[in-house]
Amino acid sequence: MQVAVLASGSKGNSVFVEMDGVRLLVDAGISARRIKKSLAEIAVEVESLNAVFITHEHSDHVKGLATLCRQYHLPVYTRPDTLACLLAKDALPAECLHAIHDRLQLETLSIGTFSLSHDAADPVGYQIDGSRKCTVATDLGFVTGEVQSAIEGSDVLVLEANHDPDLLRRGSYPWPLKQRILGNHGHLSNHDAAWALVHMQQRPAKVFLAHLSEENNRPELAEATVRDILSEQGMSSTELGLTLTLQDGMVSL
Repeated sequence: MQVAVLASGSKGNSVFVEMDGVRLLVDAGISARRIKKSLAEIAVEVESLNAVFITHEHSDHVKGLATLCRQYHLPVYTRPDTLACLLAKDALPAECLHAIHDRLQLETLSIGTFSLSHDAADPVGYQIDGSRKCTVATDLGFVTGEVQSAIEGSDVLVLEANHDPDLLRRGSYPWPLKQRILGNHGHLSNHDAAWALVHMQQRPAKVFLAHLSEENNRPELAEATVRDILSEQGMSSTELGLTLTLQDGMVSL
């Protein structure tokens, strides 16, 4: 299995997963040119992708989708309500768009969805199951029982650690935006990400902390918060292969 977070943050998100001979993207929130360039750095041709899975319709998750579809005619899967709300939907070839409800089989892989609490039409995370399991869970206000169950058993987990609440409250954002981020349909804090990991019965071999806010978080703060909580609960962050993702660069295993 190969997992590469091509970009993660408020400016754009995209995750590449290769497992059992199947290659896919979760989200295409950066330009098609950048996706192609980033994939080339790990010796993957964009034409070799089997599909693109979209978590929700916000621009930082679909920005490059129209160009990617027009140029490479890749199948795109997402929830029906998300399909209806996609930006520039008219620019997407209709034959590329497919609805996913709960789970589908993509060649050797089983791709499952789970609902997230975020202010979008029908936001989801993805479980990618084959010989191993990779789960992507970003853009969620809090960890529901469904989310905790979905991430359980992951070999590789991409999990949101968006903000530090104190930094957010003291920051320059207008109060309504702060309330949105802090709310149940906003974004996950460093603290809540750590506790999601604590509550896992089976520990992942690799955890990517994703969607870090440039304004309301700091990489060293996110890492320290998660490491400290894990340590207090008798867990070692080294065992989890804890890695911070980047807005303007790729990280991979």
